[in-house]
Amino acid sequence: MKNIAKLMLVLLAGVAPAAYSTTFTFTAIPDEDETKLRSRFEKVADYLETQLGVEVKYVPVKSYSAAVTAFRNNQVQLAWFGGLSGVQARRLVPGSEAIAQGYEDQFFKSYIIAHHSTGLTQGTNFPAIGGYTFTFGSKDSTSGRLMPQFFIERNLGKRPEDLFKRVGFSGDHSRTVTQVEAGVYQVGAVNYKVWDSMVEAGKVDTSKVQVVWESPAYPDYQWTIRGDVNKTYGDDFKAKVTKVLLEMKDPDLLSSFPRQSFVPADNEDYQPVEDVAKAIGLID
Repeated sequence: MKNIAKLMLVLLAGVAPAAYSTTFTFTAIPDEDETKLRSRFEKVADYLETQLGVEVKYVPVKSYSAAVTAFRNNQVQLAWFGGLSGVQARRLVPGSEAIAQGYEDQFFKSYIIAHHSTGLTQGTNFPAIGGYTFTFGSKDSTSGRLMPQFFIERNLGKRPEDLFKRVGFSGDHSRTVTQVEAGVYQVGAVNYKVWDSMVEAGKVDTSKVQVVWESPAYPDYQWTIRGDVNKTYGDDFKAKVTKVLLEMKDPDLLSSFPRQSFVPADNEDYQPVEDVAKAIGLID
């Protein structure tokens, strides 16, 4: 009877029953093609399972907001968030913590890229991008929307809808690159890691699209864990997860992110992101 009552409470609360099993689940914001992400993060799941001694499952999601919702509903207990999505998730789940970030995430950057037909080139000043069509990435992306919008407004004095001929949201960084390269949009904002990786892999025709501006550094991606994991998975489980992430050294696994290593993180590291989100009205 107690088990039936517990199940009823879970269903009534709208929380996935999996949260009460021994399976430890995690997700990642879909900042690139879903098929590629699944291949990358299933390898990470195998690593975590081996190191933690519990069953671990990667749960793909369709959007940044879906990643935050899954975390809020305890459908996942750990997430690879961007700066903004991590702030959003931790505000919704008191006690949750940022525990690790990529070494590069301490000083992340955005690029503004432009189609060759604009004639825009990279210089010392912020580019004159007003009047063109412009695409961000996801609406909840730190590097593809939040920080670029902040710097655009600060440098050009207008909100995007008042500055550009048309504003779009591609959904992910790789799609932003392909859309600007194809001329679907004349200018766009993109995560520098995705751009650099695509250029290195020969997936960008740099005669058609190029970087015209590089942002100042800001904190971005991080692993965030729910504060109640020890109750479900045992004492010190949060500490174990943190240790395993920080000790991830396999170059193949790290290339899944891509990061050279992971370093400690905490919630205070992302206060600048929260401040910017409030400043431009993305959160209260």
